[in-house]
Amino acid sequence: MKKMLKMFGLVAILVVALAACSTDKPGSDDSSSNKASDKGDKEVKIGLSVSTLNNPFFVTLRDGAQAAADEAGYKLIVSDAQDDPSTQLGDIEDLLQQDIDVLLVNPVDSDAIASAVELANEKGVPVITVDRSANGGEVVTHIASDNVAGGEMAGKFITEKLGDAGNIVELEGIPGASATRERGEGFHNIVDNAEGLQVVANQTANFDRTEGLTVMENIIQSTKDIHAVFAHNDEMALGALEALEAKGLLENVVVVGFDATDDAVAAVEEGRLDATIAQQPKLIGEKGIEAAGKIINGDTVEEFIPVELELVTK
Repeated sequence: MKKMLKMFGLVAILVVALAACSTDKPGSDDSSSNKASDKGDKEVKIGLSVSTLNNPFFVTLRDGAQAAADEAGYKLIVSDAQDDPSTQLGDIEDLLQQDIDVLLVNPVDSDAIASAVELANEKGVPVITVDRSANGGEVVTHIASDNVAGGEMAGKFITEKLGDAGNIVELEGIPGASATRERGEGFHNIVDNAEGLQVVANQTANFDRTEGLTVMENIIQSTKDIHAVFAHNDEMALGALEALEAKGLLENVVVVGFDATDDAVAAVEEGRLDATIAQQPKLIGEKGIEAAGKIINGDTVEEFIPVELELVTK
């Protein structure tokens, strides 16, 4: 009898032990459950270094990235370089110290950003460039519109408007920025091969509206018979509009910008700005977060992710 009671006691202990070890529902997989839990415990952090938030284009890009990050449940940490390459390097150093999983960069200067990209490479943080490319370091993917094609669109529009003859002013972006180089390249691919058209002045206004106004005022004083202006972005184009309007010249000058910011599109609708090239900054920001998510999950992404362009006219 004592032996039987001992046996029953052992069986009861085993049953309790087994119950304690198996609390999952039938059909559950312990390994997959624990794996998902481990992944879910770590907050995904993405750093975004923007060249400047004084430009509405990059504000829209930031907003697109923020909305996509919020929807995906990621934490987005944004820094504003204020168009200063050294500030951007410091910003990126700070972002890397915050244990980010992926770094999104909109470079102030495509050459200067190389050291920051290399720093991220050393720390094993994947890098994505948006709108402007990097001329050094390892970048997983670049997300942007085809700036050369956009410059060609602007050149073709101006060529069609002016016909066989005309003097053109070109307002260039920040020296060293890939967008400056590529938009100018595309524009000259067209106008340099058009007989009778001549670029009579090309100066940088650093993608800035106030500088666009000042530079255009100076060009008007030194250059006669201006028939068209191509600005590498809308901020400079809007500054040029103010200078031309002040001199009563706008009615006879074709002005084309680039970016399709809200102010520029409104100016097109009003008939003040003749055209702008739309490159959808909100979508660039969204695609940046989408690509970051794929990288975090170990998925493959293309080396270049294009965003479609569109010519905006009245």
